[in-house]
Amino acid sequence: MSAPAQSPLAIVDAEPLPRQEEVLTDAALAFVAELHRLFTPRRDELLTRRSERRAEIARTSTLDFLPETAAIRADDSWQVAPAPAALNDRRVEITGPTDRKMTINALNSGAKVWLADFEDASAPTWENVVLGQVNLSDAYARRIDFTDERTGKSYALKDAAELATVVMRPRGWHLDERHLQFEGKPVPGALVDFGLYFFHNAKKLIELGKGPYFYLPKTESYLEARLWNDIFVFAQDYVGIPQGTVRATVLIETITAAYQMEEILYELRDHASGLNAGRWDYLFSIVKNFRDGGSKFVLPDRNLVTMTAPFMRAYTELLVRTCHKRGAHAIGGMAAFIPSRKDAEVNKVAFEKVKNDKDREAGDGFDGSWVAHPDLVPIAMASFDAVLGAKPNQKDRLREDVSVAPGDLIAIDSLDAKPTYDGLVNAVQVGIRYIEAWLRGLGAVAIFNLMEDAATAEISRSQIWQWINAGVVFEHDGNTVTATADLARKVAAQELAAIRAEIGDEAFAAGKWQQAHDLLLQVSLDADYADFLTLPAYEQLS
Repeated sequence: MSAPAQSPLAIVDAEPLPRQEEVLTDAALAFVAELHRLFTPRRDELLTRRSERRAEIARTSTLDFLPETAAIRADDSWQVAPAPAALNDRRVEITGPTDRKMTINALNSGAKVWLADFEDASAPTWENVVLGQVNLSDAYARRIDFTDERTGKSYALKDAAELATVVMRPRGWHLDERHLQFEGKPVPGALVDFGLYFFHNAKKLIELGKGPYFYLPKTESYLEARLWNDIFVFAQDYVGIPQGTVRATVLIETITAAYQMEEILYELRDHASGLNAGRWDYLFSIVKNFRDGGSKFVLPDRNLVTMTAPFMRAYTELLVRTCHKRGAHAIGGMAAFIPSRKDAEVNKVAFEKVKNDKDREAGDGFDGSWVAHPDLVPIAMASFDAVLGAKPNQKDRLREDVSVAPGDLIAIDSLDAKPTYDGLVNAVQVGIRYIEAWLRGLGAVAIFNLMEDAATAEISRSQIWQWINAGVVFEHDGNTVTATADLARKVAAQELAAIRAEIGDEAFAAGKWQQAHDLLLQVSLDADYADFLTLPAYEQLS
């Protein structure tokens, strides 16, 4: 491997960070530049294809399995590569951003896997992007520690055998990194996150008995999976490690990807590890794609759409069947509850819900599931231990009893639940509170005892948009109230006043509350639906 003395990439409008020279080396940036040169044109084409696909859905209000890939689905002979030892048992995975404290706590949590997140749980400030890489490299070198200045508590890593295996999640294809540019144009954030991490850590991870493992977010088609596979092939040759060392788990969190699960695994088959059922982004994708489809596609309050809803059950059961048919892991959804240090009763009720959810997933054949807090690891572990015992997974459960028709995945009107006024209020509350934290550089935020990330903000603003454009009628205080832009503005103003009263004038002025309020209303009320909230939000991120 060789690299030019100077990288063709330019660092733009970014204040120097401590230790950035360890990450932004000429050799690492030269690698990212090569990724950009070779693969960004295809990324751009695929983003155009997304728009074309969305326009087609707007015309037809339907989706189907692809006729052009029927032979791949019908061919029972192919399997994904066998799981490496470090990824064979994934019964509990914890998620979170890559700040220093979280890095230690997640690795020490007792979970089998840590999803180290540069995507929805991380606001992409330059500091988060660069120092997150520093923290992961430090963790692998066991030179990471942390002392909380507020509490004085110190954190350090446990023995290597007790640490979670890291599966890193780069940003989605739609996001650029404005601080790293080639000939005046930004490099895709996905290539920055993947490239820096892979270049610095791939060989070290192999020495540790693990490898460069990735979660791939917001994939919309098998062609996007093919692009990632080509990137993996190039990257492994570039640094000189064996082909097939990389492993990727794809989040099936878009409605279009749900119709292409087998094709996605096929494209990545030499590097595939599994698929994951991501709830909030999946619902967001349904609203985004079928927002012109009329009343039958109107979702009720997000908290009323449980994983037992018929169309969600079709999605998750198809995912398990698809994964196990092809020898891949099926990973379940998020338990987002954050335990209260003050209210034992709240914890008791929530823990029971988490247990029931994880019991259901384990019983349905999932090989593992997500939690957002270390206190939930033992609960989820117990659910999967009860089903798996000493086995590392249950990929032998083929779920051949599952049969899902194309219409089952989009049968939104099979739900009895309807949108409520309280649901609108909650969407506004979560939207404002999350966006305000995101604009301050926080991507994972505890709101009302739930760990929220960008996906929950996306579904919140999407539901406001959908309910207004569908003219949904709520029952409220014995009256009927129609969802309108004026109603959303009224609720948002009330929430802003409530926040000011809750935290005080000084803290309110020090935050970004008005900015968050305005941005939520912008993406919720504009006639032109923004594809991603994080695109206009990124323009305001300092």
